[in-house]
Amino acid sequence: QVQVVESGGGLVQAGGSLRLSCRASGSFYSINAVGWYRQAPGKQRELVATITSGGSTNYADSVKGRFTISRDNAKNTVLLQMNSLKPEDTTVYYCNVNADAVVAGTKGYWGRGTQVTVSS
Repeated sequence: QVQVVESGGGLVQAGGSLRLSCRASGSFYSINAVGWYRQAPGKQRELVATITSGGSTNYADSVKGRFTISRDNAKNTVLLQMNSLKPEDTTVYYCNVNADAVVAGTKGYWGRGTQVTVSS
């Protein structure tokens, strides 16, 4: 089994920064792509940023130039540095880790999310 835990959310003023962390643990051979998503109440979950095992990144247009995704393979951790935050960035952020699990094989695993609140 693979466990995914997000951390780093909180309350920040508009223009401020937060750094989210996504850490995977459990029984797996490797971690493939990792993605950060967000979902506001009553809305569909949307992609924020992804990073492949090789370090290639992709961002939603709404966060390009403000957010940076990176990974530390030795720590099984992916970070999302969020700068110039806006009130519309307020929501719960989720991490999805695609891992080669020992028992379940290759699949995606979700964390429980971390709340980000940006005040105006």
